[in-house]
Amino acid sequence: MTDVKDRVETPTPPDLPKLGLVGWLRWTWRQLTSMKTALVLLFLLALGAVPGSLIPQTAIDPVKVADFFEQHPKLGPFYDKLGLFDVYKSAWFSAIYLLLFISLIGCVVPRLQVYLKALRARPPKPPRNLNRLPGYQSFEPTASDGDVLELAATELRRRRFRVELYDGAVAAERGYLREAGNLLFHFSLILALVGAAWGALFGYRGTVLVVVGNEFSNSVAQYDDFSPGRVFTPDDLPPFSLKVNSFSVKFETTGPQRGAAREFNAPITYQETPDSPERSYDLRVNHPLKVEGTSVHLLGHGYAPKVTVRDGKGDIAFSGPAPFLPQDGNFSSFGVIKAPDARPEQLGFEGFFLPTAVIDQRGPVSVFPDAVNPVLAMTAYYGRPAQETGKPQSVYQLDKTKLTQFGDGKGDKLRFQLAPGQTKVLPDGRGSITFDSYQRWVKLQVSHTPGLDLALVGISLAILGLMGSLFIHPRRTWVRVRTQDGRTVVEVAGLDRGPERGLGDEIQAIADALNPASKPASKPSRAASET
Repeated sequence: MTDVKDRVETPTPPDLPKLGLVGWLRWTWRQLTSMKTALVLLFLLALGAVPGSLIPQTAIDPVKVADFFEQHPKLGPFYDKLGLFDVYKSAWFSAIYLLLFISLIGCVVPRLQVYLKALRARPPKPPRNLNRLPGYQSFEPTASDGDVLELAATELRRRRFRVELYDGAVAAERGYLREAGNLLFHFSLILALVGAAWGALFGYRGTVLVVVGNEFSNSVAQYDDFSPGRVFTPDDLPPFSLKVNSFSVKFETTGPQRGAAREFNAPITYQETPDSPERSYDLRVNHPLKVEGTSVHLLGHGYAPKVTVRDGKGDIAFSGPAPFLPQDGNFSSFGVIKAPDARPEQLGFEGFFLPTAVIDQRGPVSVFPDAVNPVLAMTAYYGRPAQETGKPQSVYQLDKTKLTQFGDGKGDKLRFQLAPGQTKVLPDGRGSITFDSYQRWVKLQVSHTPGLDLALVGISLAILGLMGSLFIHPRRTWVRVRTQDGRTVVEVAGLDRGPERGLGDEIQAIADALNPASKPASKPSRAASET
């Protein structure tokens, strides 16, 4: 006997039409402009910004990037290929940014059209069975039908409903601003993205270390590091200049916060153009100088020992301040001093400047950030004069590949300490170094972000729109007068277009306002009973 399942023919699936190129494009566009996709892209954008906070960025601190390459010779090139040292200009971050921008526009424009139609639409007629709605009250009126409906329209308008009169009924609706808040939130994100993109394209940021008493002119060549926007040109730099006249700093001297900086400021003079008059300004933390839309911030400070290096012939090979970079909270600062023009052999020095030097089991260290007992602890190198290659070299690193470290004549490396005014004569008559004094330096950040105000406006409007979408509650309310078993009955019903929040109380209040002398003639509000 043949099995019944064998005798039943399997239905042939229908031939579905192929999507084609246009169909696939429409499907892709719908997926891209869906709210789910926008949320995913926003999450990916936030996730993609995490490496920019954890990994040193070339645009912010190129020295730390170079140190990362030295400490991680295998991981550094891999990160570099992924663009993790310049996250916000990488191809993958820009792709997420652009897709999010397109997705938000695709979300906002259709929803805006629907919202404008809803604004022009009349509140809908009351449904047939109002008693099935979550908020419901009914009573027998003491006034005429027309008076009840007129009173209902007045009461609903007082409660900020938009009212529409129908035959024997009043329809009202409110809460349109909730969707406006949603649209404002998404539109504000677009504004914030446009502002950020504007700043990334046309802005720039650079840092420069200026020794007290020196000047700085706003040109690309004078920056220690410079990060321009993609369409930025050097001609866009405003031609201002400034001079750091002095620098003062106060440290906490007692208590658990000993050594913490309490205030530091750098009085400067500046010119907006070469022909403009000089102006004075007190540059402080969070008190930047504003020049033609460009901000000059005071980021940090340090010490620059002033030394004089003489070569083996007695000639001055180097004289002036050499900036040293702080390594800890007590401003133990590392730096190098180069004298490539020394003869017959070039000279180089590296070591530490210790503002308040003491000697313990670790050797010379600084125990306080202010210059109470300044000491220069150095070691020295010599070598044949190097040939000029044209390649730039870091002023904070000493290339020792062709240099030899001096010995102390006892089989050990030469190490020495100098206080201000002291001189160290190098072995074999190769020269000397004198620690004359010290100066301070300040680190300045010069930046121009043209889209910053637009991004701030976008963020502010986004918060406003989010508050509207959270705290505004759309609600529909109907009042109808009908005849039931020869009696006139007034029905008041409402429906929340979202979570119910006080619906039963408001329906009861409207019913009481329409007929305060009557008692409820039917079941109470379902929302009120649940409450």
